[in-house]
Amino acid sequence: MIKRFISYYRPHKLLLSLDMAASLLISLLGMVYPVITNRVLNHYAPEKNYKYIAIAGAIVLLLYIARMLLQYFVQYYGHIIGVRMQSQMRRDLFAHLQRLPYTFYDNNETGQIMTRITSDLFEVCELAHHGPENLLISSVMIILSFLYLLSINVFLTLIIFICVPVLIFVSRHYRKAMRAAFKERRQGNAAINAAVESSITGIRVTKAYTNSKAEKEKFAKGDKMFVDSSKKAYKAMGKFHSSTTFITDIFNVFILIAGGIFLANGQISFGDYSTFIVSVNLFIGPVNTLIGFMEQFQNGVSGFTRFVEIMDEKPETDLPDAKELKDVKGGIEFRHVTFKYDTSDEVLHDINLKIEPGQKLALVGPSGGGKTTLCHLLPNFYRLSEDGGEILIDGMDTRYLTLDSVRKSIGIVQQDVFLFAGTIRENILYGKPDASEEEMLAAAKRANIHDFVMTLENGYDTEIGERGVKLSGGQKQRISIARVFLKDPAILILDEATSALDNTTEVLIQESLDELCKGRTTLVVAHRLSTIRNADEIAVVELGRIVERGTHEQLMKKDGVYRRLYSLQFRENDIISDEL
Repeated sequence: MIKRFISYYRPHKLLLSLDMAASLLISLLGMVYPVITNRVLNHYAPEKNYKYIAIAGAIVLLLYIARMLLQYFVQYYGHIIGVRMQSQMRRDLFAHLQRLPYTFYDNNETGQIMTRITSDLFEVCELAHHGPENLLISSVMIILSFLYLLSINVFLTLIIFICVPVLIFVSRHYRKAMRAAFKERRQGNAAINAAVESSITGIRVTKAYTNSKAEKEKFAKGDKMFVDSSKKAYKAMGKFHSSTTFITDIFNVFILIAGGIFLANGQISFGDYSTFIVSVNLFIGPVNTLIGFMEQFQNGVSGFTRFVEIMDEKPETDLPDAKELKDVKGGIEFRHVTFKYDTSDEVLHDINLKIEPGQKLALVGPSGGGKTTLCHLLPNFYRLSEDGGEILIDGMDTRYLTLDSVRKSIGIVQQDVFLFAGTIRENILYGKPDASEEEMLAAAKRANIHDFVMTLENGYDTEIGERGVKLSGGQKQRISIARVFLKDPAILILDEATSALDNTTEVLIQESLDELCKGRTTLVVAHRLSTIRNADEIAVVELGRIVERGTHEQLMKKDGVYRRLYSLQFRENDIISDEL
């Protein structure tokens, strides 16, 4: 993992080298003050050499000015390195998220993923900046100050050095507890973000059902997890800091007692003793810096570990020698397709279907029967196992075709329309980002959304809000249809595209969908059976199996599942009509 972290420094080698050089100079300049102090106390002051005392002061002032400029360079450009590394990690993580399969998003909440991209990587950025500097400056200062203290008085220095192994032992002991505690704290933070994301996204449902109390309780649960994990983390941190600070304080006790005895016995001069007291802070200071750095190190390591966890998730990849799907005619065939999700029983059992290019196949049946799963398998959103049968497009097994070429040939209109925050134009162009204005307008007109857009003050540049909240359900659906028109796929999947709409809007949308289906192989999942009476074939899916197949007329002649569903649906409609 360390190698992976260091690899992000490579693009910034020059700036990092300058930053480290500046840090080294800061360390060296820090050693000048005690040396000059020793000279002033032992020579210039006793000799009353005021000229050299003033020169020494001027030299120290100039060195402090130089150190100020160097510290500015280190603080500014060091953070720039950290931010650039954070940016690269964020881009890598986001790009990797785009390649992860549906199963990853089935098992991970959006808020938790967002935490990894934001706050976790911020801690990594801080570690990337402060880590090398603290290690270099502190290490150099410890070594140089130790050597200088030896030159002043060997015995006093060795007395101090005795405490260092104890300090190292205590640091290592509490570091493990800190690492585990801070990792748990990050998980608690992710739980809060997940709760907030879910609650805000569903705020309209919450208000409609007056369930703010339930949402507060869910948030409180995540917040409690964060508070409890924070207590553990800060308890471990408190033990770490109090113990290590106590040990460094012992340094001063030893210096006071031993130095006082040496001074009383004439084993050290007052000037050397004063210089030693000044210089010992140059030794203790970096030690305390390294101790404090441990907390930041644990935060950064925890953040990078969580970053690596996602980066190590296996992305969707094309199989070796996968071929491009070109000149798509639209023939589809499901051969003995059997499928189950990771933690479920079989959802589909030995499905066999064949759709000729340009034909429309409707899938109907009770909810949970496997209709939507069939639709998700066609674009390879979920992969079939080796013994799970075959799905063919134009006679080619989709597993051995590139994912992009398969998905480019398929357009999907779903019940739950997803529109991105932005303008109407941006959402339609999502179907073909490089489309011309004329192509975009033509797609909008074919989807029957153009006239509505022209009534808006900003036309196609109208902002639609998060998930299209400023639009009605029918308007959102038409934009999604325009998006598919612009994509112009050979194969179309309509997954209960009108089931969430009222009857009047459904009729209008159905006209757009009928236009969209022309000349395309279409797979329709329908809840309202009246919308698929003209399908070339209807397959009734129940408990993962195809129990009936045929045209509407053929299936109505049978006393089977389809006829019962159809009769029940129209009886319900008659009852509703009578009540109205």
